[in-house]
Amino acid sequence: MKRSEINSMLRFSHELLKNNNLMLPPFGYWSLEDWKAKKETTEVIRATMLGWDITDFGSGKFHEIGAVLFTVRNGLLEDKSIGTPYAEKLMCLEDGQRLPLHYHASKTEDIINRGGGIMWMVLYNSKSDGTVDRQSKVRVFCDGILTEYAPGEKFEVLTGCSVTLVPGLYHSFGAIGSLAAGEVSSVNDDKSDNYFAEQVSRFADIEEDAPIIHPLCNEYANIF
Repeated sequence: MKRSEINSMLRFSHELLKNNNLMLPPFGYWSLEDWKAKKETTEVIRATMLGWDITDFGSGKFHEIGAVLFTVRNGLLEDKSIGTPYAEKLMCLEDGQRLPLHYHASKTEDIINRGGGIMWMVLYNSKSDGTVDRQSKVRVFCDGILTEYAPGEKFEVLTGCSVTLVPGLYHSFGAIGSLAAGEVSSVNDDKSDNYFAEQVSRFADIEEDAPIIHPLCNEYANIF
């Protein structure tokens, strides 16, 4: 991805969140200079990868497969003394954009439609070898109600509604209209707990063609 495209999506996300009355903590608005000036006070933020995360999942097709994410709170699986024992994210998707099909081995998460558009979702169970089970029906809790779907059945998640995704459950979701989504989960580890059914990667390669507006959470080590 080009830095200029990342900057454009940051501006889009600020506006989308504001329009849905979703405000970020202060570090969501810090400039690169602010981050550098506050280095001594941001150790936990950086260690738990809080902040902005924009990725095309290595697809080269961000406006089809990609998302803007902002991690509000998180902890570390390997050190429970750092951060929190749970995580929260906000996600911003353009109309027609989706996340690739994947599952988590550790994380349980609620994916929530926070506003702006309609979320669609498809689900599959995973087989014992970790591959996609395209035959068995999926049973999942939607706002506390056990619901059954055919494998790969596309269903809608309306504003205020959520789906609980347990470890091993393959999922993909996308946006109809500009969508502000949320995630509330157990501790999130994007470095090792994403298992994709598509040929993608978790973080994007960046081409530097413009100044950094906000650093991304996987760039902190390069900045400091």
